[in-house]
Amino acid sequence: MSGGHSGSGPDGQGARSGARRDLNFRRPSIARVYDYVLGGRDHFEIDRKAAHSFLNVVPEAGQLAKDNRHFMRRSVRFMVAEAGIRQIIDIGSGLPTAGNVHQVAHEIDPSVRVVYVDNDPMVLAHARAMLDDSTTTVITSDLRTPEAIFDDPETHKLIDTSQPFGVLIAGILHHLSDEDDPAGIATEIRERLSPGSYLAICNFLGEEPRARDLERGFLDGLGSGRFRTWEENRGYFDGLELVPPGLVYANKWRPDEDTAKDHPVETLYVGGVGRKP
Repeated sequence: MSGGHSGSGPDGQGARSGARRDLNFRRPSIARVYDYVLGGRDHFEIDRKAAHSFLNVVPEAGQLAKDNRHFMRRSVRFMVAEAGIRQIIDIGSGLPTAGNVHQVAHEIDPSVRVVYVDNDPMVLAHARAMLDDSTTTVITSDLRTPEAIFDDPETHKLIDTSQPFGVLIAGILHHLSDEDDPAGIATEIRERLSPGSYLAICNFLGEEPRARDLERGFLDGLGSGRFRTWEENRGYFDGLELVPPGLVYANKWRPDEDTAKDHPVETLYVGGVGRKP
């Protein structure tokens, strides 16, 4: 289950290469598993089986997918309405659902430009059908190689990295192993931020016994899952000014009327937004 979102796999190197790759129905897709958990229709039996590997362990985990989406929307509203951001990169965007980043942003300002990034070719196909204006685009690229995201020509068409912009990494870093060096990836992304830019991150928190049980369910079903501590999650924001209330349980970050209140597993998910000075 990812940030709205699916992780970006190591084989994605731009939209054209993504369009050429065949859909893989023999392995679960993070994007399709997430779609299933959210009640969508773009998934297969192998994805449903993968989802139940962790839902059978922590049945309430499905609520965390919704929490992730709501955190993403609240962070976008903050960036656009309060911080004045007008360009956003959504890394690990996942399959299109209601309330996507550009839709949330355009309710405030229709001129906001959004680049969606994912590694799943199904995401590319769906997004291309949905994104029909000059303010949005989608690229197939890899979170593990930030330079491929920031240096992609499609990114440069919409994002002026000399000006403040926002980056969303919602529900992805917990799919990376320690060998993938998520802290190093976060560092490289922070270094790419221009002054006044914002970085929003949310992830599973691995400090409770049931979090470890859920992590094992992710590993069994998806082959990925590494839930990290408060300290490790704070490290993703090193050098940034945390926007109040800081790094907190995701549902405690500026809750609104759509935010779930005090449900049993909300202490398994954390989120925060940081500003580059």
